[in-house]
Amino acid sequence: MTRSTNTKVAFSHLTSRVKQSIVAVLSVTFGISMYIFMNGFMTGVNDIQADLAFSSLAHIRVYNDLPEDRSDLISDDQMPSQLVNLRHPKVIQYSEGINNVDREISILGQFDGITEITSQVNMNVFFRNGSTRVSGVLNGVNAAKEDRLFGMAASMKSGNWLDLDHRSDGIILGVGLAKRLSLGMDDNVFLKTGDGITRNFKIIGLLETSLNSIDNSKAYVRINSARQLVSENQSYATDIQINLTDFENAEAMAAQMRQYTDFKVESWNEANGQLEAGNELRNYLALAVSLTILLVAGFGIYNIMNMTVNEKIREIAILKAMGFEGWDIVEIFLTQSLIIGLMGGLIGILIGGGVSTIVNNVPFNIASLETLPMAFRKSDYLSAFVFGLLTTFIAGYLPARKASLIDPVEIIRG
Repeated sequence: MTRSTNTKVAFSHLTSRVKQSIVAVLSVTFGISMYIFMNGFMTGVNDIQADLAFSSLAHIRVYNDLPEDRSDLISDDQMPSQLVNLRHPKVIQYSEGINNVDREISILGQFDGITEITSQVNMNVFFRNGSTRVSGVLNGVNAAKEDRLFGMAASMKSGNWLDLDHRSDGIILGVGLAKRLSLGMDDNVFLKTGDGITRNFKIIGLLETSLNSIDNSKAYVRINSARQLVSENQSYATDIQINLTDFENAEAMAAQMRQYTDFKVESWNEANGQLEAGNELRNYLALAVSLTILLVAGFGIYNIMNMTVNEKIREIAILKAMGFEGWDIVEIFLTQSLIIGLMGGLIGILIGGGVSTIVNNVPFNIASLETLPMAFRKSDYLSAFVFGLLTTFIAGYLPARKASLIDPVEIIRG
């Protein structure tokens, strides 16, 4: 039979049971809309978490790692035959930090895909105001480069971040640290290093990042001021921070950089495995929930199509007696299921996008978030539509196959 005839029969089946067809379309619509919403929401959460993490975490960090453990100077398999007496063993002092940082930056900065690279001088210090003393971390930075790395200027609650490069006596404190010290703008704060060096700084800014690890314990000064505190020259740094165009390439890029430097090269994946694990877990959870919903929708369509086959069994027998082949019957029922899938898919995309847009505008004033996070990726909409069609195809084919095997003689005879 011609395809136009098969299509007409398929439309006749759909329109003869309108309510049943609507239920089938709605099941696909719900599955696809939930697939889009769940994946968009989970992706939005992952993106926000990455933004928050990388507001203080570089994609790649280069630093001078601790020396190898040499506390066990003589191992069991190297024990000499005669008695050896070791008195007061000491680990030989090793070089701390990076002593020729400009050379390292020149070498590492030649790699493609780097958006910014800068050096830091970081140290643990005590901040003091009168009798109040608080331990924290002092970061000596190049303000302009640090801003390009982490967007520090946007987190300033008071003062101007870039003023840090022009004030050798200036310091910017996290708001939590300033509160613990009972200090504010233009106040003086004394700090003391682990080597006993003290210095007085004037507060020229307050920083609020919504990350407690920064706001409650960190302060920033010009990098040369930090070098003076540790009595080091202009080429000294404790860390090199590197950002890439795509943070997902950090692990591969770090592996290449290790061949060109003797210092420790650590990607964010290696330093923060829990961040990557959390992202992957949420992605798997969203995929599992979404596919489960689509499978449930597929079972619903299968039941409806199976009921249609049972209800139309005498009609199918008559069609086969009139000359319709088995594949004609399969085509009729597959056409019905694909029409249901197309209609449900298109409506589901519209509803899923609409719900995602509404959720994306829901106020959610926590940390730096103003609304609930939601990502809008074309791949989510495309994959939802394809999965929906695939589910309806399989759900329609099984009853169609059953219908094509009907023996018209036995059915007509009753």
